[in-house]
Amino acid sequence: MLDKIMPPWVATAEIFGDPPDITLFPEEEALVSGSADKRRREFRTSRHCAHLALRRLGVDPRPVLRGDRGAPAWPPGVVGSITHCAGYRAAAVAQGALSIGIDAEPHLPMPRGVLERTATPAEAAALDLLDLPDPGRLLFSAKEAIYKAWYPLTGHWLGFLDATVTFTTHPPPLDGPGAAARSGEVTAFGTFAAELAVDGPGWPARFEGRWLVSGGLIVTAIAVPAPSA
Repeated sequence: MLDKIMPPWVATAEIFGDPPDITLFPEEEALVSGSADKRRREFRTSRHCAHLALRRLGVDPRPVLRGDRGAPAWPPGVVGSITHCAGYRAAAVAQGALSIGIDAEPHLPMPRGVLERTATPAEAAALDLLDLPDPGRLLFSAKEAIYKAWYPLTGHWLGFLDATVTFTTHPPPLDGPGAAARSGEVTAFGTFAAELAVDGPGWPARFEGRWLVSGGLIVTAIAVPAPSA
């Protein structure tokens, strides 16, 4: 799924579920040695996705530890992002880029009161125009991806209401052989733009990304290329 909404210069990996035979670097295992079983499984599979994505990028896998605010600490010259939700783990990495942000959410109704804390009135009204059941999750996912792309560039917090997101729908991309069996048919697909109501030297004022709905999941992605020489 993730490769459908990422540019070709981004390497991705995704896994549905938690294979029991995953082996991580000892330094990675130590990060969750005292965690509950559910947390260990999602962490291990997510880090395994990171290793697969790095290998597809041509970078030898190495421990992906925790950096500032718990974000993955990628090898020098690599930017990336990791996401996980029930039944799905994924990673995306690139070289020679500024930032990447990805997020996955179950396509379920938002808990009571969450949309009011994450959406501006204009965003909430626009969501009603999308031909999508329970579109609040899509907005939440997009804002999570925005934050993951934002923080490595600025080192500053970004609140949900600091970004105003506009969605556009497009015809779903065609699935390759076997894709439906892996992840389900893509039922909705599109792009989004985020205008950021924050100001600082060198801070981005706008992000653009893509989203899709497939197999009961919502996935959003932002890839910020390096500026042209």
